[in-house]
Amino acid sequence: MRSRPTYHDADYSLASGMIIALGETGQGTDAMAHRLLEAHWRDDADLSDAGTLAAVAAELGHNPTTLLDQAGSEQTQQKLRDNSAWARACNIFGSPTYVVDGDPFYGQDHLSLVDRALERPFQPSTWTNPSVD
Repeated sequence: MRSRPTYHDADYSLASGMIIALGETGQGTDAMAHRLLEAHWRDDADLSDAGTLAAVAAELGHNPTTLLDQAGSEQTQQKLRDNSAWARACNIFGSPTYVVDGDPFYGQDHLSLVDRALERPFQPSTWTNPSVD
């Protein structure tokens, strides 16, 4: 059993652009994000390959040519660069990451912590590092 997809270090800017082009929210966006993760982790698909991405788009009922053109546009790719800069500034290193009041929670296995943070926000810590005198 393979634990790391063959194309794990590929350029995903076009695949990410497909999600951005579909909009910030909505079932189409969620379905595309889910299908791309599934293609990467389960199917070992090359998400840097336009043909692979076109097949995924068609499978989900999108016009592949239109969606790939939007995904690769300068406007969409600039949004991806902006999103990436924001993620780096917030110390986000992977997907899925949820941010609640500035606190990042990485991974779907931490959704119970996200729920807790939404119900009872974390208080700022009063802890300080003791002096080493």
